[in-house]
Amino acid sequence: MDEIVIRGARVVDGSGTPAYEADVSVASGRVSVVDRAGVPRGRRTVEADGLVLAPGFVDMHAHSDLSLLTDPWHTAKVAQGVTTEVIGQDGLSYAPVDDRTLRNLRRQLAGWNGDPSGFDWDWRTVAEYLDRLDGGVAINAAYLVPHGTLRMLCVGPENRPVSDSELGRMRRELARALSEGAFGMSSGLTYAPGMYATTSELTSLCEVVAEHGGYHCPHHRSYGAGALAGYEEMIRISRESGCALHLAHATVNFEVNRGRAPELLRMLDEALDSGVDVTLDSYPYLAGCTSLHALLPSWVFDGGVEATLRRLSEPGTRDRILRELEVEGSDGAHGIPIDWSVIEVNGVRHPDRTGHLLGRDIAEAAESAGVAPGELYLDTLLSDELGSSCLMHVGHEENVRAIMGHRIHTVGTDGLLTGERPHPRGWGTFPRYLARYVRELGLLDLPECVRHMTSAPARRLGLHDRGLVRPGMVADLVLFDPDEIRDNATFEQPRALPSGIEHVLVNGVPVLEHGVRNDATPGRALRRGATAPR
Repeated sequence: MDEIVIRGARVVDGSGTPAYEADVSVASGRVSVVDRAGVPRGRRTVEADGLVLAPGFVDMHAHSDLSLLTDPWHTAKVAQGVTTEVIGQDGLSYAPVDDRTLRNLRRQLAGWNGDPSGFDWDWRTVAEYLDRLDGGVAINAAYLVPHGTLRMLCVGPENRPVSDSELGRMRRELARALSEGAFGMSSGLTYAPGMYATTSELTSLCEVVAEHGGYHCPHHRSYGAGALAGYEEMIRISRESGCALHLAHATVNFEVNRGRAPELLRMLDEALDSGVDVTLDSYPYLAGCTSLHALLPSWVFDGGVEATLRRLSEPGTRDRILRELEVEGSDGAHGIPIDWSVIEVNGVRHPDRTGHLLGRDIAEAAESAGVAPGELYLDTLLSDELGSSCLMHVGHEENVRAIMGHRIHTVGTDGLLTGERPHPRGWGTFPRYLARYVRELGLLDLPECVRHMTSAPARRLGLHDRGLVRPGMVADLVLFDPDEIRDNATFEQPRALPSGIEHVLVNGVPVLEHGVRNDATPGRALRRGATAPR
């Protein structure tokens, strides 16, 4: 007898084809039967009563590298119907490392992921990190080798070109990580030390990724003044290296790019027509989110965290930093002179020092304090030891809508799950697409939107046994009410869980039942080239 039978479902199978009524059986972690005529009851039967049954959603851009381990039940994603997420993003994560690199990364990434007290950092290699995930997590995770971490390990935090021998070591370490199961390489080209890389360095590393069948996922050099040039560079690297390309949180932001998404899409269509293998992801919000220190000019980070803090304390250096931020537009701030009114503090490392800034933009907080906004910004970085995070209200709805309609589009939350007021996209991205852009606005039809969330990302990852509701596929499944699904997370209440998602299965095991999270942790680390056990 089948372990689970879902009866009377409206199956949206992930292919983009129209929905149909069927019963679906699950056995040994896989879909065993999809039958429009109905199947017998199983050991356990779920009455769908016309709810939509879809493949589990794939979050193509997640920052759960530590959250999966500190909170293995992972309700933020399970409640959205996410069954797989891709971590190791934006060129910065925690493997491969040595002791020195890990110390630096823990401080640098505190604004993204926190730095949990008493946490056991018992891995150094990608293989060891993936093994740690296998110890029990709610959903599946695919890992990208972070270029900035790789550079920090092999070169250090210095702002300089790599030597031939250093590049050779980076290539070897990258090949090792890919052979251990990583799906490709991410890069963060507005974050130190990845921002110090030349095009030739990235091309050389992407050749290694291509040899292993992976893909390059860049946070490219600018989403502002140099956005289209940044995309062009990434496409050129892909063409020259032969490496597949997936553009992270692909959009064009700031006032200079209002309405320019069609230019980006034309560029991508031309690349596709010329044979470049390119896909992208996006989230359905206008605000970005990152570390507060990420706005600084790249030279400020040369030498690592201690050198950065020292520069922030030097009066003459502070003047230079503020000139680049406020007048010239720093590379960390995407080449746009800072408008402090759109930079909102949403997470701090030391609440006793900087907690009064939470939920406030830098301009307003500075006016209340009677100081210049730039001075408040630099003082906050010092007081919080670079551990603050921020929202950047710089997006445009017309760009978001245009990009989500492209055939190569997939979905990523880009969600930071720590801090006092995190971005709501970490809790609301997937239901927001289905509620706002499918049901309310009709910009995507339901089967096509589900394809963007399921089979399209599975194909990019090379997960041939996931992403579709068909016999033999892994039973990563979500059952939801298309009339009731909605995101409830807001900037004021960012951790509010969505409505309308009733059941979620990961590897055939229920993790959400009747809208309630249980304590199952059937997820595991996915490894490139491996298939789920039968």
